[in-house]
Amino acid sequence: MNEDKSLTFSLVTGAAGFIGSNLVDYLLDKGHQVLALDNESANNDNFYWNDKAINVRGDMTDYAFMKNVMSRNVNYVFHLAAESRLQPAIENPIQAVQRNCVGTTVMLQCAREVGVKRFVYSSTSSGYGNNPWPNDETQPDDCLNPYSVSKVSAEKFCKMYSSLYGLETVVLRYFNVFGERCPTRGQYAPVIGIFDRQKESGEPLTIVGNGSQKRDFIYVKDIARANYLASLMPLKGKVGEVFNVGSAKNYSVQQIADTISDDQVYIPERNGEMDTTLADITKIGETIGWEPEVDVLEWITNR
Repeated sequence: MNEDKSLTFSLVTGAAGFIGSNLVDYLLDKGHQVLALDNESANNDNFYWNDKAINVRGDMTDYAFMKNVMSRNVNYVFHLAAESRLQPAIENPIQAVQRNCVGTTVMLQCAREVGVKRFVYSSTSSGYGNNPWPNDETQPDDCLNPYSVSKVSAEKFCKMYSSLYGLETVVLRYFNVFGERCPTRGQYAPVIGIFDRQKESGEPLTIVGNGSQKRDFIYVKDIARANYLASLMPLKGKVGEVFNVGSAKNYSVQQIADTISDDQVYIPERNGEMDTTLADITKIGETIGWEPEVDVLEWITNR
C-alpha cells in the first residue's frame, strides 16, 4: 500500500462483492479515496475490484491486520463484509456469528482506536422477522435464524460503541437488494439472480412455495447512495440508530418470475424465511434526505 499519507480514505469492507463493489464505484465517482478490502471468501460468481481504489485482501476478524489498515488515514468506514446469506448461516451458525458479530466488533474497536469520523454498518431487514408490515425502526427484533441474530447483535455493538465510546455509527437495514453484479451461483443466491441464471441456462424458474411471498426490492445503486449520505449528512440526534433502506413497496416472487420467464416450476418452502417484507422509509428520508429511485419491475423490463 503506497498511498499518499496526506490523503484521507474511505474504507469499504466486502468491497469486491455485489453491494460493496457498487459502493466503491459510487464513492470513487464522488471523489473519495477508497481502501477496498475483501478476502474473497463469499461463494460469488465473480469478484469486482476497481483499479482506481487501493485494493487489499484480508480478513476483517484479524484485529492486528485491520488496525494496520485503518491506521492509514481512514475517515469513514463502510462495513459490508459478512456471512451474507440466510441458508448458509442456518447450516453453519458458528461461522455466521464469527463473521457477522465478532468481525463487526473488531472493526468497531479499530475504528474507535484510530479516530474514524463515522462508521456505516450494513445490516438486514430480516431482523424484523414476523413483525406486522410495513416494518419501521421502532418494532422489536424478531430474529428467525442465525443470520438475522448475528447481524442484529452487531447492530447492538454499533449502538453501544456510539453511546459508550463516542464513535459515530449508523446502521442501515437493507431489504431485498437487486441490480448489476447480483450473485447467481447456488440455490441461496438472491431470487432475481437465480431466475436470471435459470433463464440463461434454458431451465425453468424455481419458485419457492406458491410464489405468493412478497419482498421489498431495493436497487443496489440506491443502496450505494444511502451509504454515501449516511456517512456525510447530519444525523439529527440519531447517532447509533437503525435506518431502513427499502423501496416502500413490494412485489410477490410470482410477479418477479412472470416478468422474467413463463417457464416455471414450484419447489417446497424453506424454514426460517419471512412471508412478507415492506419498508417504512420515513425515518431515513427525514434524517438524511434519501429516497429510492429505481423500481424493480421497470429495471427487469428495461435492462
